[in-house]
Amino acid sequence: MSSITPQNLMTLEIYDTVRPEMRKKAIALRKQRTVMLGEHMKLDFENEFLVRYQVLEMVRIKKLIDPQKIQEEIDSVKTLVPSGTNLKASMLLEYPGRPDRIEVLKRMRGVENKVFIQVEGQARVYAIADDDMDYVEDDKTAAVHFLRFELPAAARQSLKGGAQMMVGCYHPEYPIHVGSLEPETLASLIEDLI
Repeated sequence: MSSITPQNLMTLEIYDTVRPEMRKKAIALRKQRTVMLGEHMKLDFENEFLVRYQVLEMVRIKKLIDPQKIQEEIDSVKTLVPSGTNLKASMLLEYPGRPDRIEVLKRMRGVENKVFIQVEGQARVYAIADDDMDYVEDDKTAAVHFLRFELPAAARQSLKGGAQMMVGCYHPEYPIHVGSLEPETLASLIEDLI
């Protein structure tokens, strides 16, 4: 679980001095850890650095100094930090400018439970979606979901041993997969695992 606390978060004064470099690193890391599944589904795989950066940005924008308010910001995103046995991703369904966007989201109801990863030689691991969220939409899927992929020890060991990983979706309205990840993407995701 996340080790981000108000006590180990840098002050706004320090953050302002390192922000340009940290922002540059966050943009590069986000690009490296993004997997597009077709034209409309994007998975942004999270890690502690990216979540910490997000918290610091929110603290900066809101000019927070109260540790309780800072803790609230941390609490809103801390579940996005991988625990060592899983990968976590923000899934975005992007249909900009489509007048029938709501209809598309209705047809894709349940898609968040059909996203999977599969380590070479291992069984598929389907996402656990929004397990820390209170809302459920009965008639359509949301455009944003938070996914957790719990990887068995054998899959984690296989990845560390050089196995490839596929990412996909097995939903009737959006069947797609990426057969192999870019080496730098896979290497970055493996860093999340123990």
